[in-house]
Amino acid sequence: MPNPVAAPPVSIQAEPFDVAAEIARLSDETRGQAGAVVTFTGLCRDEGGRLAGLELEHYPGMAEAEIGRVVAEARARWPLSGVRVIHRHGLVAPGDGIVLVLAASAHRTAAFEAASFLMDYLKTRAPFWKREHLADGTVGGWVEAAAADDSAAGRW
Repeated sequence: MPNPVAAPPVSIQAEPFDVAAEIARLSDETRGQAGAVVTFTGLCRDEGGRLAGLELEHYPGMAEAEIGRVVAEARARWPLSGVRVIHRHGLVAPGDGIVLVLAASAHRTAAFEAASFLMDYLKTRAPFWKREHLADGTVGGWVEAAAADDSAAGRW
C-alpha cells in the first residue's frame, strides 16, 4: 500500500540527506507501481586535496520552482511513478552529498533515462552558484559553468 504522506518532489536544504532513507521512502510511496528506482548522488570533490569545501548559494523560491519545472518535464517524457530531487545549499565538505536524484518507474530504462535527464538539466538550469573554499583557508572564486554540461543537456 502506498504511503499516504509522500515527500515533496523537490527539496533544497542545508542538512545532509540520507540516501538509503530516501530510497526507502520513494519505494514505499510507489509500492506496487515501480519496478525500478534509479538513484544518482552527486558528491563534493576535494580536487586533489585543493578544496576544503564547496559553498552553494541559491535564490530561494526560484530554485525550487525551476527544479520543479525540470521534474515536470521528466514526468511528461517518461512514465514515472515517483521522483525526488534534493539539492544542498551552504558549505558542503568533500565526500558529502550535494544532490540526490531518484526516479521510479515500472521499467528500468525509463528510470535511468529520467534520472540522467534530471541531472543534465539540473546542472544547466537550476539557479545555484558555487564558490570554492580552499584547503589553505582562503576563499576561492565562483565556479564557472562547464561547456560539457551544456553539451550533455543538448542530447535531450
